[in-house]
Amino acid sequence: MANCPKKVQNSKPSSVLIDPVYSSMITLLIIVMACVEICDAVTVVDVYRLVQYDIGGVPFGSRLASLNHHAGSSLFSSSSGAAADLSRTVLILPVRELNLTFIKEYIAQRKPLGGLLLLLPPAFSPNADSVGGADHDSVKDLMKEVLVELEQLLIHANIPYPVYFGFEDDGINTVLADVKKNDATGQLATATTGGYKLVVAVPEPKKVASPTIANIQGWLPGLKADGDSNQLPTIAIVASYDTFGAAPALSVGSDSNGSGVVALLEIARLFSILYSNPKTRGRYNLLFGLTSGGPYNYNGTYKWLRSLDQRQRETIDYAICLNSIGSFNNDLWIHVSKPPENAYIKQIFEGFSNVAEELGLKVGLKHKKINISNTRVAWEHEQFSRLRVTAATLSELSFAPELLQSTGGLSDNRHFVDEASVSRRVKLVAESLARHIYDLKGKDINIFADNSSLAVNPSYVRSWLDLLSTTPRVAPFLSKTDPIIMALKKELADHTIEVNVQQEVLDGMFTFYDSTTGRLHIYQVASVTFDLLLLLVLGSYLIVLFSFLVITTRGLDDLISLFRRPPSRKVKTA
Repeated sequence: MANCPKKVQNSKPSSVLIDPVYSSMITLLIIVMACVEICDAVTVVDVYRLVQYDIGGVPFGSRLASLNHHAGSSLFSSSSGAAADLSRTVLILPVRELNLTFIKEYIAQRKPLGGLLLLLPPAFSPNADSVGGADHDSVKDLMKEVLVELEQLLIHANIPYPVYFGFEDDGINTVLADVKKNDATGQLATATTGGYKLVVAVPEPKKVASPTIANIQGWLPGLKADGDSNQLPTIAIVASYDTFGAAPALSVGSDSNGSGVVALLEIARLFSILYSNPKTRGRYNLLFGLTSGGPYNYNGTYKWLRSLDQRQRETIDYAICLNSIGSFNNDLWIHVSKPPENAYIKQIFEGFSNVAEELGLKVGLKHKKINISNTRVAWEHEQFSRLRVTAATLSELSFAPELLQSTGGLSDNRHFVDEASVSRRVKLVAESLARHIYDLKGKDINIFADNSSLAVNPSYVRSWLDLLSTTPRVAPFLSKTDPIIMALKKELADHTIEVNVQQEVLDGMFTFYDSTTGRLHIYQVASVTFDLLLLLVLGSYLIVLFSFLVITTRGLDDLISLFRRPPSRKVKTA
């Protein structure tokens, strides 16, 4: 019984210690949570990597994909005006504020850079609404010129750091404003000064193994006369459907060559109506071809033509290739390889010119000889011409583009395509072909008259333009069963027969790499000074807490004894 009070007395300090321990743990938890909160991402956005590819083993584009550096906003130091050391900095540069001269020099001199994030105006997003007045449109036109020049610079350079494209929004604009304020002090964001850190965690790019291309073809057979054993002549209508651009995930190519694809589908729909009735079926076969590999010397067209039976190729009277026909202007060009004096070329040009005049359009003729020794193919019709098949390309472009130029880049979106223009070009081609097929030259007959059952359908044109304008179509990144390939096949099958898809391996000098998109995490990070101060506060708190616990449990003397020097062995022996 004498020991009972002692037990009660010893339990009191323990119960007293429960509150300080819990309170200290809660305090530490709050501090840790505060630290975690500091490391949360300020914003997360989708970003699109600059294309990475090789031509004949020569590297082009961005050669890295992962990012993990602090953010900056200028190529130059604000204090001295000289070039700053940006080897561990990711530059955030809005394209609307870009100085192309400085960018050219920086890339040409191969100066070190941690990474580059180029912010595009929201209007250039594939999903952006096409709105705005005349002033807004003029700004877009100016921005388009800048983007075209920037894109050509980037895709023809070897850039040894990650380059990404993003779109301006409220979150990233707020971050950029803070970064600019910090840079204005003359100090780049570092681990010492704090700031924002940009992180894109993606695996390093790998080569795309055996990229495939898919060609889609369909037939509308003509009507043979009784007892006619000869093969009917064929007219081919062809359009390349794939694209190429600085950012593969943004290369929708509304005009190049979405407009050509839409025109081909509508022409197939119109003639399917005519050919469905034996009384109005022409004595020409119509061959429709949606080809791939257009940006790469029309590699798909080359393979498709060689896959055709030689007798089929020999029946082709001529081929019309449709390329970039959706601009707002009224000027078009027919590009040919054979001399303008050639009888077939004169017939094609005169037929198109007569109809164009009726529609308020203007069609010119451009002749460009083929250099057989040169592997470069500037126009799709040149692949036909190399096999001695008469062909022409209808395009708004007056001159042959350079390699990987005008192939559906960053600025080629829905805003710059006029669906009314596409409809007029559809009528131009369809009417010209019909007058040739039915031998109506010089007759005042309008087969595809407005408000008739054979009129061009604006809703059909609009819906397909909208779909293609939101669908990137860079061939090496399309699978064999990609939804857009299946959709094109199905649509062509609705209007033609014997539709098939030819799968081929893209050959030639091109090698492509994956990792075309990523998620950018932007973190606001504290400086080392803040970390040291936090460490000092935590350390001091723990020392005070430890001292308090020792005093309350053992007394002040035990605490002091912990800091005394232990007695020497000699003293203990004595």
